Amino acid sequence: MKDDIKLTKLASCAGCGAKVGAGTLAQLLQDLPVHQDERLLVGFDKSDDASVYKINDTTAIIQTVDFFPPIVDDPRLFGQIAACNAISDVYAMGGEPRLALNVMTVSPELPKDAVHEILRGGYEKAYEANVIITGGHTIQDTEPKYGLSVTGFVHPDKILKNSSAREGDVLILTKPLGIGILTTAAKAGMVSDEVKTRIYAQMAQLNKTARDIMVKYEIHSCTDVTGFSLLGHGYEMAHGSGCTIYLNTSSIPYHPEALEMASMGMIPAGAYRNRDFAESHIQWNSKKNLPLEDILFDPQTSGGLLISVSEEDAQNLLHELQDHMDGVAEIGYVTGQKDASIILI
Repeated sequence: MKDDIKLTKLASCAGCGAKVGAGTLAQLLQDLPVHQDERLLVGFDKSDDASVYKINDTTAIIQTVDFFPPIVDDPRLFGQIAACNAISDVYAMGGEPRLALNVMTVSPELPKDAVHEILRGGYEKAYEANVIITGGHTIQDTEPKYGLSVTGFVHPDKILKNSSAREGDVLILTKPLGIGILTTAAKAGMVSDEVKTRIYAQMAQLNKTARDIMVKYEIHSCTDVTGFSLLGHGYEMAHGSGCTIYLNTSSIPYHPEALEMASMGMIPAGAYRNRDFAESHIQWNSKKNLPLEDILFDPQTSGGLLISVSEEDAQNLLHELQDHMDGVAEIGYVTGQKDASIILI
């Protein structure tokens, strides 16, 4: 069955690269009427990863939804990656995911066994995350898409927002970049099987370990790096926090093959949308390197966590993460607000 269907051929764009650009999204949400409720602790006003609603003094509910077109041809792997990506929003808020609903569109060209395998992949990752899938919604569409609506829980005093970084914080990234570029190159047959195996395994890796480790430390802010890229999500963190983020370009982890593919023009459309959104808020104090810039604007699918941690806890957190995960790196720090939201050094 896997050899009979090429999922990526059924989609015009792939993974989180299919997201509407952050700038366009902000315009679409502008001036919409919003019901106010003192129990709504996090809404969409700061472009956070999920909404948070207070139930009582010890429990708040986290809600999020994420789905996208196929980024790989293997249906089961596609389901795993989509589920990891959706569940990640809860981890980024410091919460524990518990319930989920399938969100799926089925193409007439998609065999029933492929649909079953997509769902199977999603259920496998949900089970690994201790999440119960209780149902969902499926409709016909010209392109297949899959994801989850996820519900999680967190203590109201322990919510991690993307808009609460503090001056003096250290920034840690838990997965290397370059996924969008390399999956674009893979569709063109320009990536080796070894590279595909590596990036597919990364996308199918839950952010559960990173979350479970980081909540033991003094974390001030967190977001997962997905479709808006490191610089897009980094800008949202800096702008929402009223601070400036310094990123050391020599410390940012990325798959080395992405640099070569970027220099050959294998750039997903989402990277250009991310550049349009964030570039005017970025100051380049480092030597210009267009392929590296493309990696920093590259939309990630099921990317890592960008963690803003107190300087006192930074090295202990970094070392514990590195003991349990590959590709974790300290990439920068937070200062008071300067002329730009992000300064690359």
